[in-house]
Amino acid sequence: MTRRYSRAELDAGRETRLPDLVAPNLRVLLVGINPGLSSAVAGRHFATPGNRLWPALHRSGFTPRLLTPEEDEELLGLGIGITSLVARPTVRASELTRDEYVEGGRRLRETVLALRPQWLAPLGVTGYRAAFGVRDAAVGLREESVGATRIWILPNPSGLNAHYPPLALAREFARLRVAAGMPDRSGVLSPGGAAAGRERS
Repeated sequence: MTRRYSRAELDAGRETRLPDLVAPNLRVLLVGINPGLSSAVAGRHFATPGNRLWPALHRSGFTPRLLTPEEDEELLGLGIGITSLVARPTVRASELTRDEYVEGGRRLRETVLALRPQWLAPLGVTGYRAAFGVRDAAVGLREESVGATRIWILPNPSGLNAHYPPLALAREFARLRVAAGMPDRSGVLSPGGAAAGRERS
């Protein structure tokens, strides 16, 4: 279970910078907007209580089991990495400035050109629009690319994103997994799988 930190611990997390979880030639590089304070304190990606990234990765077939934030490094062995548009941890992304987004987009381009992942997967349209100035960006495959790296925007896995309940979120993640040619490691979205014909929310 994700630990809940004290106010003092969270405040100290504002000065922390969470290292990228990356390697050359990944199949998919996931891009969060910026770390939450809980993630910064834990030193692990997407450790904020209520974030649904890890269930979505499993349910969509990216991971063979439900990983915890403490097991984030196991993603590299599956060809998946994690970085952030903006390194500065905050409680909410609304605390970030336009300049931070733009600079984050520039840094992300450099990272992608250096590491050459097959797919770049921003988690949410808001950060992508702000960082790259693409006002009409929507979830799904994009026409633009970064070098040879193709772009597929995924929904933001935050628990506050009411537009995508868990099953809908997993299905969007699974669309990218299929496009990337990655196997269904969980089987939960296959015919007759655990998610088939189930869940309305």
